[in-house]
Amino acid sequence: MIIKTSPDEIQNYITDASNFRGNCDAVYIPESADEVQEIMREANEKKTPVTISGNGTGLAGARVPVGGILLSTEKLNRVIGINNKEHYIITESGVILDNLQKEVNGHKLLYPPDPTEWNCFIGGTIATNASGEKTFKYGSTRNFVEELQLIIADGEIIHLKRGAQVAKGNELKVVTDSGKTYMTKIPDIKMPLVKNASGYFLKEGMDAIDLFIGSEGTLGIVTRIKLRLVDFPDNILSSVIFFDSEDNAISFVEAAREISYKTRREGSDSIDALALEFMDKNCLDFLKEDYPRIPADAKASVWFEQETNEQNDERLFNEWAELISRFNGNTETAWFAFSAKDKRNLEEFRHLVSSKANDFIAKKNVKKLGTDVAVPDEYFRDFYKECRRLVETSGLRFIAYGHFGNSHLHLNMLPSDEEEYIRGKELYRQICQNAVRLKGTISAEHGIGKLKTEYLRMMYGEDNIRKMVQIKKVLDPNLILGRGTLFSTDIL
Repeated sequence: MIIKTSPDEIQNYITDASNFRGNCDAVYIPESADEVQEIMREANEKKTPVTISGNGTGLAGARVPVGGILLSTEKLNRVIGINNKEHYIITESGVILDNLQKEVNGHKLLYPPDPTEWNCFIGGTIATNASGEKTFKYGSTRNFVEELQLIIADGEIIHLKRGAQVAKGNELKVVTDSGKTYMTKIPDIKMPLVKNASGYFLKEGMDAIDLFIGSEGTLGIVTRIKLRLVDFPDNILSSVIFFDSEDNAISFVEAAREISYKTRREGSDSIDALALEFMDKNCLDFLKEDYPRIPADAKASVWFEQETNEQNDERLFNEWAELISRFNGNTETAWFAFSAKDKRNLEEFRHLVSSKANDFIAKKNVKKLGTDVAVPDEYFRDFYKECRRLVETSGLRFIAYGHFGNSHLHLNMLPSDEEEYIRGKELYRQICQNAVRLKGTISAEHGIGKLKTEYLRMMYGEDNIRKMVQIKKVLDPNLILGRGTLFSTDIL
């Protein structure tokens, strides 16, 4: 085990990509589950707060400590094994997503959850129920987690296998490897019917494994994971299309989404998008220095992907081309990927906009103001226009992009100073209020962390937040794990 106490050594551990900063007394870096147990037993006995840290790529401050100690999972970085026949991988929590993808791709397999940040740790993606572009077809991380090994606040180990520990109605029993039992009630809290990473997953008859996925390090430390994989597709049609108006770009997304839903319902072999990703003109202008090929007259772009094979490749290309033309997409200026390298370049184009936004706020020394809201499909177009109107009226610089196939908006305000940040924060609040009013979520994939606790309360109400806290108190009665994450300290 490595322990760091020098201020110079711990500086990189007390911030994340949101530019939020904290403090801690020491950083502990265990190299095994046994060492994690040792840390937690001592911390629990002394009631020392423990913050779990992934690779610092989060955008909500969950890994940022506010006192106590920080436990980094960086040395829990082994891939235990891959089973080609049964399509799964077993890995420790500190494995970097990009490395895992390369490992499984080498076996002609694919791990579909594909968050925008490739340098995140797998354990971090479990903690936030992360998702990304391919969520439109495959869903979020939760859909691919088969087993978890966790260590909870008192040092007990829990092995959770999907289907093995399931709630009876609203009574959930969690049993540790030593036989210790924790009983908790699942409150009747209505979850939004959209892509969601806000608070604990709660459902009558739920699987215990789903309580820990998305719990942001407040219930336990993930040390080992079994993930379901799928066959690597024969080919992926990947393209960035530029449009003459936002309305046409959004109409294209809506049409592709509805056709994709129909294809899945009917089991037909037609358009079925993996990803439907939108960027507004502000994004395109933001990226022009890096991508001078962006057409000067483009008002918006959509990046889409579709799995194809030798039998349907040409036909599906033609179906997409027809759909593009229907909404005045420009096939002459479109970017198509014809090789693995081309495909990676298109992915990097989409990913660059978020990393450049993070770089911008870091240089301005302000915290991130990027929405992570999602609403039901039928409300999304009007919701998006209202979000734009709010920010345009304010005069703040912004970029708007996101997973529009999932009706999921990342509107990043780019304040130049603290005064603009304060103005932008009020706009952020209004956008979250509008999402909640439409039965959406304030966080679809990034989680709540320490920066969005007030919005979680807005979304569920204080009574329901207190019910979530009661679940935490069963598994962590001394409230040492992830203090300040999900729940503000005044409600604990």
